[in-house]
Amino acid sequence: MAKDFPRSRRVAEQIQRELADIIRSEIHDPRVGMITITEVVVTHDLEHAKVYFTVFESQERAQAAARALNHAAGFIRAQLGPRMRLRIVPQITFVYDTSVARGAELSRLIDEAVADDNARPGDDNA
Repeated sequence: MAKDFPRSRRVAEQIQRELADIIRSEIHDPRVGMITITEVVVTHDLEHAKVYFTVFESQERAQAAARALNHAAGFIRAQLGPRMRLRIVPQITFVYDTSVARGAELSRLIDEAVADDNARPGDDNA
């Protein structure tokens, strides 16, 4: 049976699960708070991983969380090593994922446009 997806993708999914647990249980920095890891992208040689995350708070809070996570990346990588069966544990870079915030903004704009259309008298779309 052929593999459905490449090894780098399987490794990325495992890293995502492990990082969520490590951040929840091992990182006690108040700047991190409640984050959600949305995606992990690993290079084909498995040496680098970009970890995308969201924070359901302000942009300033997201930037502070990114700084804290990148500062703790070495510690997180050391915690990740024993949990993964890899010869080389990837270098980790944390990046704030703006897609969730952008999606919410687009949804708000669509809702406003629909409300404006519904508020116009005499515009029956029959």
